Amino acid sequence: MNDVSVAPQPALKASGAFFLETVTWVQHWTPSLFSFRTTRDPGLRFASGQFVMVGLMTPEGKPLVRAYSIASPAWHEELEFYSIKVADGPLTSRLQNIKVGDQVLIGRKPTGTLVLDGLKPGKRLYMLGTGTGLAPWLSLVRDPDVYERFDEAIVTHTVREVADLNYRDLLEHELGRDPDLGELIGPKLRYYPTVTREPFKTQGRITDLIENGKLFEDLGVPAFDPAVDRVMLCGGPSVLADLKQQLLDRGFVEGSIAKPGDFVLEKAFVET
Repeated sequence: MNDVSVAPQPALKASGAFFLETVTWVQHWTPSLFSFRTTRDPGLRFASGQFVMVGLMTPEGKPLVRAYSIASPAWHEELEFYSIKVADGPLTSRLQNIKVGDQVLIGRKPTGTLVLDGLKPGKRLYMLGTGTGLAPWLSLVRDPDVYERFDEAIVTHTVREVADLNYRDLLEHELGRDPDLGELIGPKLRYYPTVTREPFKTQGRITDLIENGKLFEDLGVPAFDPAVDRVMLCGGPSVLADLKQQLLDRGFVEGSIAKPGDFVLEKAFVET
């Protein structure tokens, strides 16, 4: 869908916990997925991979928010978010209708576990995402620090249908040609999309592709090894639980900023 510019909406009043930012871009990818960007207050600082509370004011004047990973890198002047549309969701049923010029609430305190400082040094960084769990990887793959710390950065994105691979061109082509970051990103970033419900060059759940070894065979790399591999996980609760168990079974240790480990996962998301 083409971007549509509209007149700004009447000013809203935000509480002290939120910045009030203006929508600058909206992209509806499919009937169930969309992305949007907003202005960014100069006072907002975050690490690539973190999330922030995002939402709207209710007619009663109360904030209605949920956690969203920031899809733009920490150095970018705007904030980007990647969202599902839930027809009867308290927030996304309204948020999916935002237009350029509208105002949204952005929390003042970014947080989250999907940050590089939660991982020990390693050779290869895997970022395993399902659905809109791709969002934090969109931030991290544009962060030069990733490529300074790791020899390879591998992004996997598992979706139901091919149409849901919304950032495929960015990850397959655009980043490698970026005039500022392409020389750094191009040799190290690898993208591995998989589809579960229709024919595609790579089919199946990421957990199955790890278990049967096809992920590693396709990439031409050794199977998971906690001595050299570091892993980040983001997606639905059931797949996160399965992926975490697969890593634990292979000797990986969960990390945090307080005690870096072999893998980290994000637990903060619910569909609303």
